[in-house]
Amino acid sequence: MITGKYPSLRLRRSRKESWSRRLMQENTLSPSDFILPIFLIDGSNKKQEIPTMPGVYRYTINRLGQIIDKAIKNGIPTVALFPKTQKILKDELGSESLNENNLVCRGIKEIKKRYKNQIGIMCDVALDPYTSHGHDGLIRSNKILNDETIEILINQSLLQAEMGSDILAPSDMMDGRIGQIRKALDKKKFQNVQILSYAVKYASNFYGPFRDAVGSKKALKGNKKTYQMDYRNSDEALREVALDIKEGADMVMVKPGMPYLDVIKSIKNKFKIPVFAYQVSGEYSLITNAIQKKIINSDAIYESLVAFKRAGANAIVTYYADRLDKILI
Repeated sequence: MITGKYPSLRLRRSRKESWSRRLMQENTLSPSDFILPIFLIDGSNKKQEIPTMPGVYRYTINRLGQIIDKAIKNGIPTVALFPKTQKILKDELGSESLNENNLVCRGIKEIKKRYKNQIGIMCDVALDPYTSHGHDGLIRSNKILNDETIEILINQSLLQAEMGSDILAPSDMMDGRIGQIRKALDKKKFQNVQILSYAVKYASNFYGPFRDAVGSKKALKGNKKTYQMDYRNSDEALREVALDIKEGADMVMVKPGMPYLDVIKSIKNKFKIPVFAYQVSGEYSLITNAIQKKIINSDAIYESLVAFKRAGANAIVTYYADRLDKILI
């Protein structure tokens, strides 16, 4: 028999019933918290599953409607477009990134033509889907060139803005590119195009399935540790964000997501800027495969997404965003 005084405050009282737990919950999710990534491929009438990302597909431009319709119906505010560029179109300079008829440009035009402004469009500003070496920048003597790469990124940004992209998302991690892109956009009267800076992008081991999806994994020579962040560091992330805010970033991204919840929280607390998190391909595939093998319950998806919100993320890029009607129940 337990002796002594019981505590006057019993926190379990608030957990006893479902209605009470809902009343006390600190964080909730809605469709407005999500960005849906979409992979594009050349051809016609194709919906191609990505082997390393079960349940995720590449779409040809004429099949975009089926996924955009669902995204709008589910209340998703924005989609992010990523191309799987044909190998024959890749070169050392990533020239295809500046082709107004490339996959991303055609995707932007198709969505804007069909849906106007019913849904936002976000596009990566980076060269890795277009380079024969799989890197985000130009290479000389085995070194990634910073300033020369920025010149191409500026032109890529202007092209995507001209096509109708609403949010440009430089994910290359070149120093100083946010300021240069912002100046170029403003000069060309694209003042209302937003910049989401991948200010905190780590040289992570969780990107493998994504690189499969865009076709850069086998092409990649070496690694990206000279320009993406060291995953041992968090103070450095604050410096990166401070620089990009000063240069004109409207929002910042932390990538990957779950291994860096501490970084998301630190940035949100310090800068009070909109912070986005990317639940990257490796995270998605690990969770999905574990669910398929019945190692964990499918409720783990919701739990993982709430974690981002709890850490302070304003929006979450996730491959689960096309299934919100089943997840947010």
